[in-house]
Amino acid sequence: MTGFSVSLFVSNLSNVASYLSPIFETIPSKVVPVQIEKVVSLVSRTGRDLQRYDNAGYRQVVGCVPYRYKKQQVNGAESKEIEVLLISAQKGKGMLFPKGGWETDESMEEAALRETIEEAGVTGELEEKLGKWQYKSKRHSIIHDGYMFALLVDQEFERWPEAEIRQRRWVGLDEAREVCQNWWMREALEAFINLKGHTEEAEIEDNETGK
Repeated sequence: MTGFSVSLFVSNLSNVASYLSPIFETIPSKVVPVQIEKVVSLVSRTGRDLQRYDNAGYRQVVGCVPYRYKKQQVNGAESKEIEVLLISAQKGKGMLFPKGGWETDESMEEAALRETIEEAGVTGELEEKLGKWQYKSKRHSIIHDGYMFALLVDQEFERWPEAEIRQRRWVGLDEAREVCQNWWMREALEAFINLKGHTEEAEIEDNETGK
């Protein structure tokens, strides 16, 4: 099968999935075969027909810092350590956080959750926006506005749309600082760390004052 045929097949599959998805939603879940549900969920969006740009022509990109709490014993007491999820880049070496284009038919929050499922295969509770960064694409020399959110992961899928082309790895915060390849994502990580540090301090104060 040629590269063009593969591309056409994937495009057609995506169109079929988009057509069938609203039909499936009207059918009771017990009637829809599990295999069909998995096929639809494993199809990621392709193309940039719906890509969102601002008035200056900057491409709008959104992503997440997915995280979880890992329980551990320290000096006989239980503590919680934050781990974040990094994924491999499609091209070249290095690790990064899931992100992708914000499209015109979805909110910023919906785009962040969609891209995180497609690239990292996780979802959960979308929390605070960490900030906005401007960066230039290495491949296309296009300026992007990148928005990042914190995401508390509560579900991790064994199969996801980009599982064949990406690896994912849970790491501690110090390791994430070292291996994350994009400068603006490292800044987003620092914003996340500062946010969680302030949140934990507030929780400790509330517990001490009995609030």
